[in-house]
Amino acid sequence: QVQLVESGGGLVQAGDSLRLSCAASGRTAVNYAMGWFRQAPGKEREFVQAISRSGISQYIADSVKGRFTISRDNAQNTVNLQMNNLKPEDTAVYYCAAAPVWKSEYFMKRSMAYDYWGQGTQVTVSS
Repeated sequence: QVQLVESGGGLVQAGDSLRLSCAASGRTAVNYAMGWFRQAPGKEREFVQAISRSGISQYIADSVKGRFTISRDNAQNTVNLQMNNLKPEDTAVYYCAAAPVWKSEYFMKRSMAYDYWGQGTQVTVSS
C-alpha cells in the first residue's frame, strides 16, 4: 500500500509559477513509477507528466511541454511538478499517482497504469 499526499496548489495569475509536491509513504516510493494527472471541472482526468523509478525516463503531455517539469527525490520519497508560465487552462485539481511498472508512453498516459492516487490539490490560474 502506498499513500500519496499532494501539496503546493493555490491561486495564481497567468504567467506565474507553482511547484507541486507529492509525498509518498507506506511501501517505498522508489519502487514505483510516478505520474501527475489533472482534472478540470466538467472534464475527464488527463495525463500531465510521468517519471520512471530511476528518474531517467519521462513522458509529458503536449499541452504542458516546455512549461512543466517533473522530478523525483527517492531519498525523500517525493515527486515534484514545477509549473511555469501557467495559463488559465491549467486550472484543475492535480493528482499524484503511483504505478508498479514503467511501460510504453501509450500505457503510462492512462489512469489504468496507476494503482495508487492522492487526494488532489487545486490549482487555479486567473487571467
